[in-house]
Amino acid sequence: MRTTVTIDDKLLEMVKERARVEGKTLGAYVESALQHRLAEPRSVGDPPIPVFRGGTGFAPGIDPSSNASLLDAADEAEGLYG
Repeated sequence: MRTTVTIDDKLLEMVKERARVEGKTLGAYVESALQHRLAEPRSVGDPPIPVFRGGTGFAPGIDPSSNASLLDAADEAEGLYG
């Protein structure tokens, strides 16, 4: 089957060179590359969520649900580092 695909010029030159080195036509190389890519296992499910245990979190007295509390803490931290 013939089809038209738009490919970045630099990428196309790289693919043509790789096909030439491997002794394949451009079409054969692209077809082989697509078959290889489609044969790769796909990830199933959501990625794992990192879990942090101990040593982190809000300092005592900071209410994470309060914008005012968070802004006050940020202002205090800026004084320490700024």
